[in-house]
Amino acid sequence: MLETTRIRDNMGVIKKGLEKRNWTEEDMAILDDIVKTDDERKHLKTKNDQALAQINAFSREIGTLFKKGDTTAANALRAKVTELKQTVKVDEEKLREVKEKLTELLLNVPNIPHYSVVKGSSESDNIIVKDWKDPKPALPHDALPHWELGMKYGILNFDLGSKLTGAGFPVLLKGGARLQRALISFFLNEASKAGYDEVVCPLMVNEDTARATGQLPDKEGQMYHVTRDDLYLIPTAEVPLTNIYRDLIINAEEFPIKVTGYTPCFRREAGSYGSDVKGLNRVHQFDKVEIVQIVHPDNSYERLDEMVKHVEGLLQKLELPYRILRLCGGDLGFTSALTYDFEVFSAAQKKWLEVSSVSNFETFQSHRLKLRFKDENGKMRLVHTLNGSALALARIIAAILENNQTSKGIVIPEVLRQYFDNELIL
Repeated sequence: MLETTRIRDNMGVIKKGLEKRNWTEEDMAILDDIVKTDDERKHLKTKNDQALAQINAFSREIGTLFKKGDTTAANALRAKVTELKQTVKVDEEKLREVKEKLTELLLNVPNIPHYSVVKGSSESDNIIVKDWKDPKPALPHDALPHWELGMKYGILNFDLGSKLTGAGFPVLLKGGARLQRALISFFLNEASKAGYDEVVCPLMVNEDTARATGQLPDKEGQMYHVTRDDLYLIPTAEVPLTNIYRDLIINAEEFPIKVTGYTPCFRREAGSYGSDVKGLNRVHQFDKVEIVQIVHPDNSYERLDEMVKHVEGLLQKLELPYRILRLCGGDLGFTSALTYDFEVFSAAQKKWLEVSSVSNFETFQSHRLKLRFKDENGKMRLVHTLNGSALALARIIAAILENNQTSKGIVIPEVLRQYFDNELIL
């Protein structure tokens, strides 16, 4: 969430940033509403503060008058105090309503893109910043897409998932289940080597938690809601991991704070159809290892580069062909200032699959989180928050199955064999 002072002091910059997200002048009318509502909030607060100060002054004067025996004047002031208190009560309710209105307005304004983000309308306008490997591994002439490979080898069953739950909830069996477990262990161990502290966190969160990292109200339609308990199934471990630090003042000496967690993730992905969602390309439940950093604002982009290199290293060790993209304004997430997406090449499908997003949110989340630190001058400042998928497993499994298929079986990447206990899925 943007700070009102930032909007007031940098209106031109804010508007230029929102233009990169394809906001129109009509969309930007909300900025004027924010300033107008904030003016109303300031006016009511000043009026209330003055009334409370007057009540205090009158109260002291009433005590003095009673001591002097001037009961008439004291009672007259008492009547004024009673009237003022009633006015304050009414104005405090107005102030509460205005604050709520201001918050709701601010919640609907996305983050301002980093200067390096280009304007664009869709993923086709994203900038490819790196290709690592020729995305055309040699495959047998009868190469199959992963959903057919999974059924052929008895390691992936979509019909069983539909029977148990519904479409978009596949079941991994035998070697498929072991491959997933191997990937989780590998990702967590690599995160630990990189200095991330592992956390096991809840898979359901309350509304305050979902709102603090920006999933609400922006992603409300994509989240599974347990209505009886008013809890939300997490769409990513970013939500509980970041909220661990909500309402805290961090010691600057603690930077960078680095945490990681493995969780299942749940996303409704409503309205998704066609080949793009076939098999493991898009599912409603998938496993993911997430990395999160809480950092000093002055070096958050250095930390972002560090996280990008970490994810890149994972894909290199898995020997998967990948590319890195810097997202354009039209494809940028609501909460992000800058995002790099990683895609792996699915050889049998001949298409790129997104497997990770690594983002810097700057102060957008920390403002909602009320997550701050004292700088060297004793000034209270908001931290910067960052997160990345390291990695999302469903599409990684799809790419491994397709790219590593041979006439003898599916080759397990060498880096996973210590967790898998075999070189092949037979």
